Amino acid sequence: MDKIKMGYVGCGFMAQVVHIPNILNTPDIELVAIAEIREKLGKKIQEKYKIPKLFKDHLALAQDPEITAVGVSGHFVNQGEIAADLLLAGKNVFMEKPMAVSVKQAEKILQAEEKGGSRLMVAYMKRYDMGNELAKRIIDELKQTGNLGKIIYARNHGFCGRSWTAGGDFKYETTDEPMPATPEIKIDWLPEKYTNQYISYLQQYTHNVNLIRYLLDAEKTPGVKFVDLDTDSYTGIVIFEVNNIRVAIESGTSSYYGWEEHTQVYFEHGWVKVSSPPLFLRNAPANVEIYKGGDVQNFSIPFPGWGWSYKREIEHFADCLKNNKPFRSSGQDALNDVRFFENVFKMLVKKENLS
Repeated sequence: MDKIKMGYVGCGFMAQVVHIPNILNTPDIELVAIAEIREKLGKKIQEKYKIPKLFKDHLALAQDPEITAVGVSGHFVNQGEIAADLLLAGKNVFMEKPMAVSVKQAEKILQAEEKGGSRLMVAYMKRYDMGNELAKRIIDELKQTGNLGKIIYARNHGFCGRSWTAGGDFKYETTDEPMPATPEIKIDWLPEKYTNQYISYLQQYTHNVNLIRYLLDAEKTPGVKFVDLDTDSYTGIVIFEVNNIRVAIESGTSSYYGWEEHTQVYFEHGWVKVSSPPLFLRNAPANVEIYKGGDVQNFSIPFPGWGWSYKREIEHFADCLKNNKPFRSSGQDALNDVRFFENVFKMLVKKENLS
């Protein structure tokens, strides 16, 4: 099969610093076009990366028969609508998370995927981190052998910090053009005063919930059991159930100038823990720790290898398209995350209205 002819919609920070360079460095892909409604910015990026075609918007790009796949990054509301249009036009889509801001929007996107005969992959880059991949293999093996007993609990601690970019001084092109207009966010079941809180929690912790689901092989929407979140959109705890396993998300913000995030799966006689690096720390995978209890206590820290999750996810996208493989983070799977976050805030709203 020849190289995948790919386009990209949106030329902002994530596109310039992460996705466009990674696409250009993926042997199975040829980046043949970009779409950017900010004309001057689009021309700058086209010239900088020597991209053959520049379109004024995604609808114009969607009409190009040469393009079979498109990457999308934009505002949380806009990118879902853009993805739906591209899927309906028959383009395979690689889009940034979150897939959608509501179940209603997510279902619209999946309907477009089915009608267009195309495929959607959501860029949950944590699923492509070599440390997380290793942790999943270890957890799967321990579940099969029973060497540490059954899984009794799992948790994700995400207080994050200030340096998700790992202190990188990233240079990217800007212009004096206004940012693209963002549609008003209206979610029919959600009282307006909760909108910003909901969007903030969704876009930050959708990675964390998706990672837990990946590690525990959860193909269904987790059942929400308890919600306690502050009005700052982050601080609190959510308890839910995955495959009959109780799981907690511990969330909050901190002035710590680093990145504090780890996920831990507890067995009866030990645990597997993965500590995530800052998102932009290249070629530094999550650190994996295995504790085995019993008569002989043992800690081990296996080395997963070198690799950057953002690079590996676009390589996965290309490999799946070329070899007709299923995506590890498909749109259909991502619907579970969107539904989960709706259920979290439905419980939160109900709880606060009753108090």
